[in-house]
Amino acid sequence: QVHVAESGGGLVQPGASLRLSCLASGGISSNSAMAWFRESPGKDRDFVAAIRRNGDQHYADSVRGRFTISKDGAKNTVSLAMNNLKPEDSAVYFCAVGSGVILSAIRNKFSYSYWGQGTQVTVSS
Repeated sequence: QVHVAESGGGLVQPGASLRLSCLASGGISSNSAMAWFRESPGKDRDFVAAIRRNGDQHYADSVRGRFTISKDGAKNTVSLAMNNLKPEDSAVYFCAVGSGVILSAIRNKFSYSYWGQGTQVTVSS
């Protein structure tokens, strides 16, 4: 049974930085991808960033250049460093794990089988 847990959310001012962490435990396969999605009230769960086992990183256009995803494969952890945060970044951020995620589907939430409970990020002055 795979368990996914996020940490690191909070309330920050515009322009500030925040770091989210995710730990996946249980039967993680060797070809798993890990990703971050976010969801605001009344909106869809949107792709933010993903990283594959080989280290390939993928970003949504809205966060590219401001967010950085990284992983510690040995520990099945992934982090999301968020810089220059904007009010529109406010959302619940979810960590997701998927096995055998193909490149063309890495931004698709349906490619991921395991999800954390989410952590709230609020950017407000």
